[in-house]
Amino acid sequence: MSVAVLEPRNGRRAVYGSQAHVTASLAKVNILAALLLRAQRERRSLTPWETGNAAAMIQSSDNDSTDALWRHIGGGPGLTDANRTLGLTSTQAGPGPNWGLTRTTAADQLALLTAVFAAPSPLSEASRRLIQTFMGRIDADQDWGVSAAGSHWQLKNGWLPRRHSQRWVINSMGRVEAHGSTFYLVILSHGSRTMSHGISTVERAAQSAVHALCSTPPPVPPIIH
Repeated sequence: MSVAVLEPRNGRRAVYGSQAHVTASLAKVNILAALLLRAQRERRSLTPWETGNAAAMIQSSDNDSTDALWRHIGGGPGLTDANRTLGLTSTQAGPGPNWGLTRTTAADQLALLTAVFAAPSPLSEASRRLIQTFMGRIDADQDWGVSAAGSHWQLKNGWLPRRHSQRWVINSMGRVEAHGSTFYLVILSHGSRTMSHGISTVERAAQSAVHALCSTPPPVPPIIH
């Protein structure tokens, strides 16, 4: 498991684990950010087709919509190009059509959340607002993960059974309000025996990360490893 948490109002941040994890559907936020950066370069808004697929991709985690947008942004090379702009230095795009096999670190996903929720950002205010809106309208059956750490959440989850190990990848990231403050949270995990076990583990980690940051005096360095 890897965990990253940031309290943006004061910059307090903690990161545990530097290894790369398979993203599964967590990659969908990255794909949408890449789509929006492309539209910004072209000085245009998203088309109705792009908007409809983006909404289905984030809110319902629809894979067909994701496949279409993955091709639309240029697949792995398109994602890699966007990540240079976003400052994601340890994310490797999935091979060919396999966007779900993109590998990333908790620190990189925390950087992505910061680009989505805070200014200044390579993403325009309108682009950030669109991603935030979709992440706040996740289908009810996908309301789990970092949402367990607080309230008024905006999130995206990823889950994937690995054939070779018969174990689950379970990931969650987003923004939550807790203890009178706002937190950006990333939990990446693999090796769970079942999906439900993985979700419980991720939720406990999210709660512990927020509690630990609230209980820890402000650190001298900006990152606690």
